[in-house]
Amino acid sequence: MSQAENKMKWCLKKAQDALKEGKRHRGLVKTEPNLEEAKKHVEKAEHNFKAIMYFEKSPFSDWSVSACFYTIYHCFLAIIAKFGYESRNQECTIALVENLKEEGKIEINEEIIEALKISEHEEVNERNVIEMRENFQYGTQTSIENSKLNILKELCRKAIEETKESIYSLKDKQELLKDKE
Repeated sequence: MSQAENKMKWCLKKAQDALKEGKRHRGLVKTEPNLEEAKKHVEKAEHNFKAIMYFEKSPFSDWSVSACFYTIYHCFLAIIAKFGYESRNQECTIALVENLKEEGKIEINEEIIEALKISEHEEVNERNVIEMRENFQYGTQTSIENSKLNILKELCRKAIEETKESIYSLKDKQELLKDKE
């Protein structure tokens, strides 16, 4: 059993235990697959991507990093909604996406998953969005270098594109085309 699968199972049990006690869960819950909810998360990811561009052109470019994090995170929430899960825990969401990839249910670049995982290493990788977000959110920097932001924007573009490929089956794509006519 992989580490992602172990974490996913732990998250499901954690939520189940909390719900049995009448508490709000902080894990994963199995639900019905929900393509409409998945689409809304893609829309939110695209909205957050626009925020990256907005912050980039303002004196608040440091906020672009948080917008990047949430762009990718909403992509992950879209994927799990498509497969019938609800999450209230970032690590659980990431583990589930990683597990879906391991099972061959989705195709998503490993770099995108790694971008949201907490690194074991001291140095901050310019592709590790979660670590960069923490540094910009809790640190004192008020701007990000253009070269670093360009790397993050490209990662977000890939995440949105690959998420759409993962959640929209051929039938779903045909329905989307009909809706736009």
